Amino acid sequence: MNHLPLARRQFFTSTASGLGALALASLLQKDGLLAADRSSDPLAPKTPHFSPRAKSCIFFLPEGAPSHIDLYDPKPKLNELHGQQLPESMTKNVRFAFIKKETAVLSGSNRKFAAHGESGMQLSDFLPHLGSVADEICLVRSMHTDAFNHHPAQLMLMSGVPRFGRPTLGSWLTYGLGSESENLPGYVVLTAGRGGSGGVSNWTSGFLPSSYQGVLFRDSGDPVLNLASPPGISPEMQAASLSAITSLNRRRHEQLADPEIASRIASYELAFRMQSAAPELVDLSQESQATLDMYGVDRPEPTDVGGGRSGGKDVFKQFARNCLLARRLVERGVRFVTMVHASWDHHSNLDDELGYASRMADQPLAALIKDLKQRGLLDSTLLVFAGEFGRTPLAENRGGVMPAKAGRDHHPFAFSVWMAGGGFRGGLTYGATDEIGWSVTENPVHMNDLHATILHQFGFDHSRLAVDYKGLQVRLTDQGGKVVRDLIS
Repeated sequence: MNHLPLARRQFFTSTASGLGALALASLLQKDGLLAADRSSDPLAPKTPHFSPRAKSCIFFLPEGAPSHIDLYDPKPKLNELHGQQLPESMTKNVRFAFIKKETAVLSGSNRKFAAHGESGMQLSDFLPHLGSVADEICLVRSMHTDAFNHHPAQLMLMSGVPRFGRPTLGSWLTYGLGSESENLPGYVVLTAGRGGSGGVSNWTSGFLPSSYQGVLFRDSGDPVLNLASPPGISPEMQAASLSAITSLNRRRHEQLADPEIASRIASYELAFRMQSAAPELVDLSQESQATLDMYGVDRPEPTDVGGGRSGGKDVFKQFARNCLLARRLVERGVRFVTMVHASWDHHSNLDDELGYASRMADQPLAALIKDLKQRGLLDSTLLVFAGEFGRTPLAENRGGVMPAKAGRDHHPFAFSVWMAGGGFRGGLTYGATDEIGWSVTENPVHMNDLHATILHQFGFDHSRLAVDYKGLQVRLTDQGGKVVRDLIS
């Protein structure tokens, strides 16, 4: 699929005489006096290659990477081998971020695993709420990736390659499908906790026009800073100003033929429409108390576990609120929501800090799955919970000695992710790792395989969703990738 040049040309030729009137049209649409016309909108809905199963995606990025061994992939043999060294042959050519090979030893997990649902999915005692929706979850235990440090691995997760400058998954999907929302961005980003290492590179549009980039929302107050008009500026005054700016932008495009000017015009228009839509979005007074309680929106920050690097002021409330906002966004036609929480990078104090992060996320994530299902939205909404890699079965010994409260180092060779909805098979546990969680032993799934499978659920052949860039046909899955059909129903 390569409709970017055509979309640019159509945008300007079809609106050559009308861009200056778009602000007035927006006013009339708000008053119900004019039907919406999205012919000039870069985010107008588009048709995929084939009939899709999913219409929207909520992608959870636990920056720092959760430990698969302590959450999703029980390893009783690892517990038996606790404190023992691995054979040198297993670590000889392996790069670690911090572990000192000479004194590194295996570290068993203190977690208790139990079977959940009719599927019998094994999950950690850190995830009791997710256990209640295990039959909706597709758990992949055989993931692997190419990078072992956070930022390159996050780039790999979100944009398909461990390099800067490429569009992220949300940008590819909004480019390929557009958005069903007229008054909100097609791609929205929500954050909780401290900032992560990847930052905006985890939701950038790369070389695609900026219309397809994620828009960072705040979870309270004005979702976007400076969105509201200053005091004394009436809608009519703002419409006149926008009309003049649009006219100047159009003239500039006639001189330079810069496609970013199309995005600039669309952004002004969208911001105008968002002035009424965005405050309504974040007003949770419309939700029932039962719904707020289910998500845990009013949960207090716990004092009985150490938040450490995962914590911050009101992070429990913030994450729960973001999960509820994600549901409200997809209800309003937003195509892609990225939810970021940092950090799950537990190099030390593993039990306390992973316990904090899991307890923060477990209830709201399960509530979101239940809420989407009861509203008839789960089949068409794909949830993905994926860190950039896993964690070592070896204990972290940064100073050469394992501390009393050790953590785990970065591990790209084997880890777990899960999906729910969007046509993925609920109750499926797919793939396997060896008896200590070091290597994939059954049904390996590369990061690009996950990308190809997600694109398939949205109606795209990943090999055909491409853009001409500097003489190359560039894809999300340039490094390879295949649809893992066993994961989809």
